[in-house]
Amino acid sequence: MNKSISCLFSLFFVSFASISQTLHDGFLRSQMKDQVVVETSFLEKVNFDSFKRHLEQISAEPHVVGSAANEKVARYLRQTMEAAGWKVDTYPYDVYLPKEPGESFVEIISPKRQPLNQQENVIPEDPYSYHPNLHRGWNAYSGSGDVRGEVVYANYGTKADFETLIQRGVSIEGKIVLTRYGGNFRGYKAKFAEEHGAVGLLIYTDPADAGYMKGLVYPEGVYYDESSIQRGSLLAESFTGDPLTPFQPALPLDGEVKIERLDPSEASLPNIPVTPIPYGAAKAIFQYMNGQPVPSDWQGGLPFTYRLEGGSDLQLRVSVQQDRDFVRINNVVGMMKGSEYPDEWVILGCHYDAWSFGATDPNSGTAMLLTLSEALGKLAKEGNGPKRSILIAHWDGEEHGVIGSTEWVEQLLEELKAKAVAYLNFDAGVSGKKIRAAASPTLKRLLTESAKFVQHPDTTISLYESWSAGQDEPNIGNLGGGSDHIAFYMHAGIPSLGAGSGGPTLYHTNYDNLHFYEKFADPGFQMGGAVAQWAGIMGLRLANAAIIPYRIPRYASDLKSHFESVTSQANAIDSSFVGFQKTLEAIAQLQSHALDLSAKLTDHRQSDQLKPHQLQDINRRLLLLEKSFLLEEGMPFGSWYKSLYASTDPFSGYASWVLPGIQYELEQNNTKKLDEWDSIYSQAITNLSNNISDIMQLLK
Repeated sequence: MNKSISCLFSLFFVSFASISQTLHDGFLRSQMKDQVVVETSFLEKVNFDSFKRHLEQISAEPHVVGSAANEKVARYLRQTMEAAGWKVDTYPYDVYLPKEPGESFVEIISPKRQPLNQQENVIPEDPYSYHPNLHRGWNAYSGSGDVRGEVVYANYGTKADFETLIQRGVSIEGKIVLTRYGGNFRGYKAKFAEEHGAVGLLIYTDPADAGYMKGLVYPEGVYYDESSIQRGSLLAESFTGDPLTPFQPALPLDGEVKIERLDPSEASLPNIPVTPIPYGAAKAIFQYMNGQPVPSDWQGGLPFTYRLEGGSDLQLRVSVQQDRDFVRINNVVGMMKGSEYPDEWVILGCHYDAWSFGATDPNSGTAMLLTLSEALGKLAKEGNGPKRSILIAHWDGEEHGVIGSTEWVEQLLEELKAKAVAYLNFDAGVSGKKIRAAASPTLKRLLTESAKFVQHPDTTISLYESWSAGQDEPNIGNLGGGSDHIAFYMHAGIPSLGAGSGGPTLYHTNYDNLHFYEKFADPGFQMGGAVAQWAGIMGLRLANAAIIPYRIPRYASDLKSHFESVTSQANAIDSSFVGFQKTLEAIAQLQSHALDLSAKLTDHRQSDQLKPHQLQDINRRLLLLEKSFLLEEGMPFGSWYKSLYASTDPFSGYASWVLPGIQYELEQNNTKKLDEWDSIYSQAITNLSNNISDIMQLLK
């Protein structure tokens, strides 16, 4: 028994001894003893050394989507999971994307000709920085072109930033825009720049945001040095996934099933050349700018007064030639079939494609899931396989626009709506030592309760204690954009969460490698095993509970808080707005019904009175709860986004919009349609209450 497990047993001996006298959510009294045995056995089977071995294999070389190196990673994933006893399937798709950066060039033409750096420096102590297959900085889906022009600085390139430029009389037409990373998704920077007439866009990471103003830079510290470049996709459609196949899967072009695709000219892809540069290159541009000073909150960390314009004497050239074509991507999905409820699925996932080595993002999560798959495989071989089916998915094409997972959800949409209990996402899931999570309401308690039974490495406290830091409940965020939960949660209405451990990261740079990981993220490589234990406990509780362990009362308490927030926002726009009266009445009814059901279920679980057919009917109804928030016509900013509860912020791309129908109106300072949305939301919440009432009837 390794030291970590020994400490764990010592730490939780009293808890495990007494837990069979209480009930995990969803479990019957008669189940608890066996579940304690299963969880204890599982924790012991997690091999902490496996995480490092897997991470070394899958982040050994750069593996961008569509590359031979990425295909090699996919083969390793499949072989590892099959060896652990999983049934593994590959789901191929042909998606429209650039798999290579092509050719690009950035230079100052005048007042003094100066080519600008577009790739990270080689660092003697970092052997990975020498790798011959590393690409220069690039933004996938950039338009192709060779342009020259004056410079306009647009701060973070948000919608509000471009509006500020217009208000100050700054013309963007025919100019090359310079923006810094942050504030919104980079694709919106390109979208807004093009809409305002820019002919090109440069994006850099400012030292005030992630460079020397924050602390020591790499390799001495964890922040961007003057050559570090954030790569990333510019795909910013009104839907998620392959840009040519909204609402349907991008099945292989040579397959039996033919999918009608949009013509590329019909897709909303960037037309102007866009490329990222390091702040060392941006510094060379800023030194020549001589326009009016920026607003105080636009000032960054370079040693100049930032200016809105460069003036006519400062001329830049930006050239990008980037090809787009159909590229084969492959999701690798393993299944461990459930012994009692095989058609109820618990799905855990992380993508595996990366911009370079991807040691933290994403492959710390990938390696963790491989470690988990081995432990669950050992458990199953001893006769302790899950009661519900557990799926572990490795998605491809995430970095170009959350493509692989979206195509899979679109392909299996109706099946997933009927079968999927939850989706647990672990993108970059072991990037440091700080526990973090975001979740839909019904899964928040699962996160916290499971974290109480895993020891935080090199401490004598649990993950939960480290995470909560003495508070009544740790901080649990709301799911936004940018990762593989999107299609599950916001399109299909499947309860979802994102979890793991975070820390320092050289996000999307060529320095996100094993040297950085071992020096800064987790030198002992122990967090991977701990997060695997946490993910496994969550997965096993979802899989083995007689009743799906959703925390139903959380809907009402969270909704009440969210509606208080949007009411305050609406009052700031229109002081005469009286509030969402219909919705508040529906929430009060929901709270009453949810508490009644929770108490009734607890009583029945304690007394072990529920019959198999009752359990089956209850669980089928539980799977409908989150679907109460699906609006058939979708959101006004994109009909692909169906959930009334949560969506990606369509103006930033990353942030979470809770109550997106209402947030869309508030973003535009419009309160005229809020009464209409009050009716829509109250009806959805009433539908949720009715579904809860239907479950109550099954308990009589």
